[in-house]
Amino acid sequence: MKYSYEFKKECVQLYREGKWPNTPEGTKEKIFHNSIRIWFKLEELHGPEILKHGNNINWTPDEKLEMVSKVLAGNSIKSIAIEYGINDGQLYSWVNKYKNYGYNGLVNKKKGRKSKNPSMKSKNNHKAKELNESEREELIKLRAENEYIKAENEIIKKEIALREERYAAQLKAKKQRLSKNSKKKDTD
Repeated sequence: MKYSYEFKKECVQLYREGKWPNTPEGTKEKIFHNSIRIWFKLEELHGPEILKHGNNINWTPDEKLEMVSKVLAGNSIKSIAIEYGINDGQLYSWVNKYKNYGYNGLVNKKKGRKSKNPSMKSKNNHKAKELNESEREELIKLRAENEYIKAENEIIKKEIALREERYAAQLKAKKQRLSKNSKKKDTD
């Protein structure tokens, strides 16, 4: 249930005075009281404006990673969410995305349907960043290492295939010997 900014402020003020406001109809008292406690903590940390709707902040992936790291380090999701002034469900979602997709799960995806008109698509006018000498050397080294690992992988695959062929040939030879031995026993 969404509550108005004025209602939230009033509830927090009553909580400060040691009183509980009347629980709205259709809401469980325990859940409502927990919400008031959270509003109170949020207001103390971030000021009364945090209770307004539409305080959406576009968090960068690095900021999201910082929050997720604190949760993974053992802090509770609720405490970190209150500390940063976000919904705990949102933080829970980021933690799951990080666990499933790593850092890429925290990167904001482009929303909406893809355009059917190709002329409407934005053209990527970004130029590649020039590499300095050490980055270029590292890139060359990594590419060579990658080629070496690919070649090594191919050799291992071929060795496995040869082993499987030998094993299949051994089984075939064993079956033939067994069938010859059984024929000899039948003729005796």
